[in-house]
Amino acid sequence: MLTIVFDLDGTLIDTAPDLVDTLNFILAQEKLPGIPYEKARNLIGGGARGMMERALIAEGRSCSTAEMDRLYAAFVAHYAAHIADRSRPFPELEAGLEWLASNGHRLAVCTNKLEWLSKRLLDTLKLADRFAAICGQDTFGIQKPDPEVFRLTVRRAGGEPSRAIMVGDSGTDIHTARAARVPVIAVDFGYSEVPIATLQPDRIISSFADLPDAIVDLAATQP
Repeated sequence: MLTIVFDLDGTLIDTAPDLVDTLNFILAQEKLPGIPYEKARNLIGGGARGMMERALIAEGRSCSTAEMDRLYAAFVAHYAAHIADRSRPFPELEAGLEWLASNGHRLAVCTNKLEWLSKRLLDTLKLADRFAAICGQDTFGIQKPDPEVFRLTVRRAGGEPSRAIMVGDSGTDIHTARAARVPVIAVDFGYSEVPIATLQPDRIISSFADLPDAIVDLAATQP
């Protein structure tokens, strides 16, 4: 049995529509121009605060810590109320998760999203029960790419870190897996700012229909 640890945004769920809508709502409140969807989509990955900070930098605006705290709180409040207006699982996800579970693998989520937002999103989409652990940036007080957050997530799910695989969409996920010394599967439909192949994950999939074969291949390399 392996523990398969998934990133959330851009890996399990296409959350960009609601995140970008929230970002542009906050920018409008600040009387700043919105950011086009395709550009803003690539700002996702470091958590909501990171997304907001990068958006403001792109607009040439610097903020004090107190001002950023205020904007971040407003972002979280608005996003929480609209968390699944347009966010949806990526195609074939549920069938892929079902295959993993039926083959005895544990499933977990390790994300830089806040834990309660992650659980709310997955609850709303009726996916939360699929995962033995859902851990966010605030769960342990550390976040990816620190490998310890990966290890702690695996342990919370009841697994062993040496018997785990990471599935993600970004350099952050790949760096986390490398630091934790576990294999990593990358999806090529997520929010990476660069072509995912340039980051050299162990496997790349273009659909969750391809996940079972990738897991079988990598399982053969596990101790």
